[in-house]
Amino acid sequence: MLVVEDDQFVRSALIRHLTDAAHTVRSVGTALEALREVAHFSFDVVILDLGLPDLDGAEALKMLRGITDVPVIIATARDDESEIVRLLNDGADDYLTKPFSVEHLSARMAAVLRRSRGGTGDVPPSTVIRVGGLAIDPLRRQAELDGARLDLTRREFDLLAFLAGRPGVVVPRKELLAEVWQQAYGDDQTIDVHLSWLRRKLGETAARPRYLHTLRGVGVKLEPPRAEPPL
Repeated sequence: MLVVEDDQFVRSALIRHLTDAAHTVRSVGTALEALREVAHFSFDVVILDLGLPDLDGAEALKMLRGITDVPVIIATARDDESEIVRLLNDGADDYLTKPFSVEHLSARMAAVLRRSRGGTGDVPPSTVIRVGGLAIDPLRRQAELDGARLDLTRREFDLLAFLAGRPGVVVPRKELLAEVWQQAYGDDQTIDVHLSWLRRKLGETAARPRYLHTLRGVGVKLEPPRAEPPL
């Protein structure tokens, strides 16, 4: 684990808790140190504070995402909803609002680790899933649209693979939270953020969907695009 926290008291408490839970922990107090650590070492999870002395954590997150797909849990005293959505949109895997208990942190870390080690539901790992022009390989964690590679984050891939494994089936949001996010409950806005990001990469919008269709109050389904009527 990498703990990125400039408050020495909070940092020491996190290190102590994680070490007691049998995790190997490295810690830094600045964004630049975090980037150097990630460039030289392999981590399972990064716990990232936003109020860093050299660079705002939101900018640090963007820079981290440029060099690694390691799961990142944001630890912040900020509770502004628009900022939380922006952080999720920029690649954060989860967030915790300070103050939080060590039990809460442990539960969030466990969920993030489960997702990072595979979260494509019951899709056979050796099967390439094809839906219309989409080809999804869960084993290699690669997806293509009409032969072009899609640049997806881990969460986007998991969401796409889970829906593609059930083509034409409306999946309730509660099931998406349980299977893709490994959470019994959560904010629908988290799903909406990732669906919006995924739609952009599939070249569609909510108003003009091709693959991803949202049924208000019911759920989401993925199906092949309908053929255009002849002129």
